[in-house]
Amino acid sequence: MGPSRVGLMSVRRLWLPVLLWLGLQAGSAAGAGLPPDAREQWRTLLAQADALGLPTRFLRAIPPDFITLEFEDLHAFAAEYHPAEHRMVLNLALSFNAAGGTLKPLAKMTPREAGTLFHEFFHAYMDYVRSKAEAAVDPGVARLLAFAQDQQRCRYQVVSITPVVQRKSATEVRFLSDREAWEALDETWAVFVGWAVWSRLEQSHGQGVQPRGGRSKTGGWPARLEKADRDGDLVGYYEPEDPAERTVAQKRYLASSHRITPREVAVLLEVLFGESREGARRAVSAMEQKRLPLKDSMPCPDR
Repeated sequence: MGPSRVGLMSVRRLWLPVLLWLGLQAGSAAGAGLPPDAREQWRTLLAQADALGLPTRFLRAIPPDFITLEFEDLHAFAAEYHPAEHRMVLNLALSFNAAGGTLKPLAKMTPREAGTLFHEFFHAYMDYVRSKAEAAVDPGVARLLAFAQDQQRCRYQVVSITPVVQRKSATEVRFLSDREAWEALDETWAVFVGWAVWSRLEQSHGQGVQPRGGRSKTGGWPARLEKADRDGDLVGYYEPEDPAERTVAQKRYLASSHRITPREVAVLLEVLFGESREGARRAVSAMEQKRLPLKDSMPCPDR
């Protein structure tokens, strides 16, 4: 799978063996060997995320030496993730004072910036759980991987795309390779994770800090989810394997009909966001429940 890019600047780099902010579990053997200041910075970041009601469960699963972090002046994208190298590249705007030295405090990020960051965090998480067999020992991870494999085959192998992004009503059916299908799924789920973080922060502005689950008790966040679903905002994309097609479009965006499903959202809310099954069910109840399968697509297993 090629690099995942979230679309924004000579190059400044900071290479870090992710010792401060990707998934250091308190008291873990791996964390015990890290410098005290690194552990403290990681704890501070998790505390910032907790205070803002952002999900941290899936971040804690990633070992501190799995990913290399890099800041660059990115011209075309806001961030990139390169799974083959376990490397995350963030725009300088996400660094403190745009200096490329360390991550900007979460409270200083705009909701969009925080959404971009968590979009990339999700890619790192999926990269880890797919490449490390020991990760699948966790029941939640095992459930997520099995579900992802099912969805890759039944929802993302045959898809509808919008060849011209500006004309969303004009669609084409595409039969994707295994790599393209996985990337389409991975990006669709990452789009949802980033959107969920962005929308919850936007909702909480001026309303005080949200509870850890991140949803307003007034039910405002499910209403946002309903609107995003209705407007077709929660769609993913993939990079075509065919070099000739890549000269025409670096990304192919899925059509609105192939936006994320309520079932996918519910599983992500449970496994990544720590939502209860009943809470996840309530959150997705307002989404359009039926998605008409494309001809030649496989039926999704009911499990």
